[in-house]
Amino acid sequence: MVERTRLFDILTQIVLIIGLVILFTPIYIVFVAASHDFKTVNMIPMPMLPSGHLWENLTKSWQQAGFSHVMITSLIVASGVAIGKVVLSAMSAFSIVYFRYRLRLIFFWLIFITLMLPLEVRIVPTYAVAANALSPVQGVIDFIASYIPQVSIQLPEWNLLNSYEGLILPLIATATGTFLYRQFFLTIPEELAEAAKMDGAGALRFFFDILMPLSKTNMAALATIMFVWAWNQYLWPILIVTDQAHYATAAMQLGKVVPGPSFGEPPVWNTAMAATLITMMPPLVVVILMQRWFVRGLVATEK
Repeated sequence: MVERTRLFDILTQIVLIIGLVILFTPIYIVFVAASHDFKTVNMIPMPMLPSGHLWENLTKSWQQAGFSHVMITSLIVASGVAIGKVVLSAMSAFSIVYFRYRLRLIFFWLIFITLMLPLEVRIVPTYAVAANALSPVQGVIDFIASYIPQVSIQLPEWNLLNSYEGLILPLIATATGTFLYRQFFLTIPEELAEAAKMDGAGALRFFFDILMPLSKTNMAALATIMFVWAWNQYLWPILIVTDQAHYATAAMQLGKVVPGPSFGEPPVWNTAMAATLITMMPPLVVVILMQRWFVRGLVATEK
């Protein structure tokens, strides 16, 4: 038990207030800049009190960036990535914890090591696979065919560029989710699995009827984190999407509202900051709605 003293409480509150100010200041500056006109936002220093042009800038940035379409695209992509990560990580952790095969720990550590390989590092090979998703399988077939010519097969190309599949599938693998689910599954008593087995429940029934209901808070926490992460993705969408009229995301569209009215003029920061506020709203709403489950999934000790 940590002894509570008045001095300790005051120091804790000061640290919390400082952290809140550090986190909130950039958001406040974005809000203030979005509320000024073009001339005022380029003043040095810029006024730090809001003005009355917020709605005007929001409307202009919405129309200029075409958010009515890209918001739907981003929602589909972020939801697909979040759902895919939750399902795939739960199934992989279930396999590692509840199935006894020799290489399961090796597979787990191989998955865990990928935490040191972010998307930016593996972007080129991932793009090569997305250009033809069946190319790894074709490579294996060609290798076998070099020794056994009878198995030579030519697979068709499966191009994932400029598609929702290309925006979602390469991002759904997650070592973080697998690790979190594995740690949670290890806290579940073995007697529960033995009782389910004695009652005649198979592996899939145990997974869907017992483990998944127990994992609701973990699922909500992981889905919230991954939704926000996928919503803010910029590098991967801008790399594989050339048909921006149909598959552009909200993060990609922010670049269209920054340039000035003509070459050589300052960027239109008021409109850009208004577009930033619009882009921030969906993940903010998701975090607010999922806050209760999110906190329980991260800090709950009773499962």
